[in-house]
Amino acid sequence: MSSDRHAPGAQDFRPHRVVVLAMDGVLPFELGIPHRIFGRPRDAEGRFLYDVVTCSIRPPGPVRTDADFAIQVENGPEILATADTVIVPASYELGPVFEQGVLTDDLAAALAHIRPGTRLASICTGVYVLAAAGLLDGRPATTHWADADRFQQLFPQIRVDPDVLFIDDGDVLTSAGVAAGIDLCLHMVRRDHGTAVANDVARRTVVPPHRDGGQAQYIHRPVPDPQQSTTTSARAWALGRLHEPIQLRDMAEQEAMSVRTFTRRFREEVGVSPGQWLTQQRVERARHLLESTGLSVDQVAHDAGFGTAQSMRQHLQAALGVTPTAYRRTFRAGGGYVAGDAGTPYAQAPAPAP
Repeated sequence: MSSDRHAPGAQDFRPHRVVVLAMDGVLPFELGIPHRIFGRPRDAEGRFLYDVVTCSIRPPGPVRTDADFAIQVENGPEILATADTVIVPASYELGPVFEQGVLTDDLAAALAHIRPGTRLASICTGVYVLAAAGLLDGRPATTHWADADRFQQLFPQIRVDPDVLFIDDGDVLTSAGVAAGIDLCLHMVRRDHGTAVANDVARRTVVPPHRDGGQAQYIHRPVPDPQQSTTTSARAWALGRLHEPIQLRDMAEQEAMSVRTFTRRFREEVGVSPGQWLTQQRVERARHLLESTGLSVDQVAHDAGFGTAQSMRQHLQAALGVTPTAYRRTFRAGGGYVAGDAGTPYAQAPAPAP
């Protein structure tokens, strides 16, 4: 299997180009996320699905990071004109962008190269760049929870949600800080090429395959007290019987807890309610079955635990913006996200009370 990104005989194939904008003060971890996630996926013929490059807002040369080293960037801002997706990672040297919400002349000139219709994404404080450029006016957006209040004050025209990992507003996506950038990039791979491809990237990257965008950024007790019971067994129990009706009291019984204690502990550990989590898992099961099997929509609905095709259709429409039939047609055919489809909402629709 060839690893050549531009293999002979593939003249009609063009990988989706992701351009990562590196500015002085860039955080190395956030800068590396798009390269790690988008640099992995291949199609059935071994061709890379994405072409990931980095550019500066100035001519090629060194760019300072917030660590004790600089990086050599080989591309100037002109390459932004070739991008299908532009990602702006966090930087700690945004200057007037961060302080007054206005672009510097060189940053404005760089962004002017971006073609209309290009997908835009930010990681953590990279959202300030999109906001200062006016690209988020009237839209929902998120950033690191510790910076959300300041961001909202600086950009009152933006609907800031500080409680989610990422927001997909179609052609513009924003994420919280640090690891939420991984979730955002995996989400874009999933949107482009389906669950199986995204899960393969997650396995190779050794990260959870899916954390929903509506999951809380800040969980007050992310590491459970070893002296206390957790909800791990209940989640494993539920995943083994998603096709069955699952009541909240049944999950609580797996941990020998009252419903009230279990619900509180579950939220502390997972960041969403048990009902929301169950819906997320059932949506993921349905996606997998629609992509990888020829089961009827009715059978997929049963196996994923939705009961009826109509119920599954409503949940997939709320979570993904497409019907089960449209989702299967897109991803069983080896395609990706279809222009005009609604992007995944930044928060799941409320789940029926279990």
